[in-house]
Amino acid sequence: MNNIAILYGSSGGNAASVARQVQDLFDGKADIFNVLEVTLDEIKDYPYYVIGTSTTGIGDLQDDWEGFLPSFARMDLAGKKVAIFALGDSASYSTSFAESMKVVYDEIKDKVRIVGQVADEGYTYDSSTAVIEGTWIGLPIDEDNEYDLTQERLEKWVESLKNEFI
Repeated sequence: MNNIAILYGSSGGNAASVARQVQDLFDGKADIFNVLEVTLDEIKDYPYYVIGTSTTGIGDLQDDWEGFLPSFARMDLAGKKVAIFALGDSASYSTSFAESMKVVYDEIKDKVRIVGQVADEGYTYDSSTAVIEGTWIGLPIDEDNEYDLTQERLEKWVESLKNEFI
């Protein structure tokens, strides 16, 4: 078991693909779990979590997380650190871009230390509840319109997380 658990929920496969990229960037020091298949017992001992979700509809949490997140939030999360990434479509849903990360954030923010916030620079969208005082609460990814920026964004983000996690 590594110290980092990457937990993802994915409907179309993009969040799963990004989660695997994050795992690769941690150089073998992270384990990956689909929330549709994992149990709380399998992940309870990890000190660090990376949570990944796609955003469905207008800012909605990915379906698999709907069932898993309440249970995850009831775990003993004292002393744990969590980073969040969310996929979204900044063109078609420019007023709710990557808002699923805010749903996750709201559920766990009082129980863990949230890390991995990202400056709101270089993104094209109109508004998002996942931006607080000019900073994203996690990493937004747009595989529909800004796929050419994903690798660079992930590399920079994971490097910052390594300072927190490793």
